[in-house]
Amino acid sequence: MEVAASSAGPLRYTLDNPRLTFEQRKFYEDNGYLLFKKLIDEDFLDECRQRFVDLCDGRVSKGGMVLMRDISLAKQGGASGERLYNKLQDFIWDDVLSRYLLAPEVLDIAECMTGPNIMAVHTMLINKPPDSGHLTSRHPMHQDLHYFPFRPANRIVASWTAMEDIHERNGCLFVVPGSHRAGELYQHDYPDWEGGVNKAFHGVRGFDDFPKKMLTMAKGDTVFFHPLLLHGSGANLTKGFRKAISGHFAASECHYVDVRGTVQEGIAKEVEEMGQMRNMNISFQDAWRIRSRCVRGRESTMSMEPTLRSRY
Repeated sequence: MEVAASSAGPLRYTLDNPRLTFEQRKFYEDNGYLLFKKLIDEDFLDECRQRFVDLCDGRVSKGGMVLMRDISLAKQGGASGERLYNKLQDFIWDDVLSRYLLAPEVLDIAECMTGPNIMAVHTMLINKPPDSGHLTSRHPMHQDLHYFPFRPANRIVASWTAMEDIHERNGCLFVVPGSHRAGELYQHDYPDWEGGVNKAFHGVRGFDDFPKKMLTMAKGDTVFFHPLLLHGSGANLTKGFRKAISGHFAASECHYVDVRGTVQEGIAKEVEEMGQMRNMNISFQDAWRIRSRCVRGRESTMSMEPTLRSRY
């Protein structure tokens, strides 16, 4: 893969919208991410943290939300609550956490990539407890589009907000600037790491030598990035936690694609198997339909087209 020094021609990844300056649009076009300082109110983030702790401790019903455990901490035993769980997914209807997806500060920027009709399609509160010593709190380098059976990629964007100060020691995000412009979704597999890796933590191989940008962020800072951007995060080597809240947004006009015979076939099977473990016999595409919510504009017109092959 070659990453060009700068974009050329018309703007491809952003839409005309007064919320972004031309300089901001150009930075996103060239680099695939855009960082906003202190975008989200700190008091709200404290509410989100308390909600997560309450869910971990069983004081609040999970409903349709999913709590995931750190594999290494679970094997060691003794960890519980906030120290055991590294991810909460599918909070689209939670009374507290879903306010992040509806926040005008977030949606106004997402609209610059998706257009006015917006679906929240993936929601996570990501927690990095202190690492067990096996570095399982890392997240391998990956592309978010690997997990999504809908297109076009240019009308999808992630938002990721630091819930506390985040730096290299506690496992900040890193990105490969400009990697989205290769226009390619790469093969993802479980990394061959000592101590194992958490469920669905897939990564790409062969890109370790590419220059990485470490995203040091203060509480409330928010980064938006393209679903083909290569990114990951390091281990939490401190004694504290590293939390972030994240959502993916897609244009309602996006469509589902058939991933059979593509590099996404493996993750599709894995998602379907995880659904069966929860007594849900559903397709990869339907797994995403039930995890989505219209958060601005018209309801989703995202429709399954069984004969349409994956396009990037």
